[in-house]
Amino acid sequence: MPPAHAASPTGAPGSPNSPTGQGHSGTTPPPAGTAAGTGTGAGTGAATGAGVPAGAAAGSTNDAIDALDGRLIRLLAEEPRIGVLECSRRLQVARGTVQARLDRLQARGVIGGFGPEVDPAALGYPVTAFATLEISQGQGADVRAHLAAVPEVLELHTITGHGDMMVRIVARSNADLQRVIDRVVGFDGIVRSSTAIALENPVPYRILPLVDQAAAE
Repeated sequence: MPPAHAASPTGAPGSPNSPTGQGHSGTTPPPAGTAAGTGTGAGTGAATGAGVPAGAAAGSTNDAIDALDGRLIRLLAEEPRIGVLECSRRLQVARGTVQARLDRLQARGVIGGFGPEVDPAALGYPVTAFATLEISQGQGADVRAHLAAVPEVLELHTITGHGDMMVRIVARSNADLQRVIDRVVGFDGIVRSSTAIALENPVPYRILPLVDQAAAE
């Protein structure tokens, strides 16, 4: 499940260090053979440039990402403070091509933000648990509003199977987890709950392997 995110003061779109700023130079680009395109304007140099409508139907060919999109996403994920100019040098494509691809990926929701990854454990909340909740019929909206008001609730999913909702919660300790659970279930719309404490996170939330696969399809 994804980590919490916050706005980055040095990586906000439009700042010199952001993916929509000018970036910085000085990094040796990869060999020319790795370039995915050499366009000189917005959307040129690749088959899927900036011409894809933001509202294209999900699952259509226009929603696919190509190799250049994948390389751009990976570069920004690994170095979120890099700028458009430096991206163009690393990818060996025109600055306008990078900007057009970035704009399109943001418009489609593929890229949702440039904020830093925040570790709850480093904030003093090392305990993670998952609570499955059964709710009263017709109480879904009220329960969602209640859970959204609990800071320790990091995620909420509606689910099938046993239970109606699953929440990811964090706490300062096992003892503090009881306090969090009491607050989570202390609502008339929640009729039953079960909680599982996470012991280890051997595969943290990641997206780049999926990006690589989508770009290769």
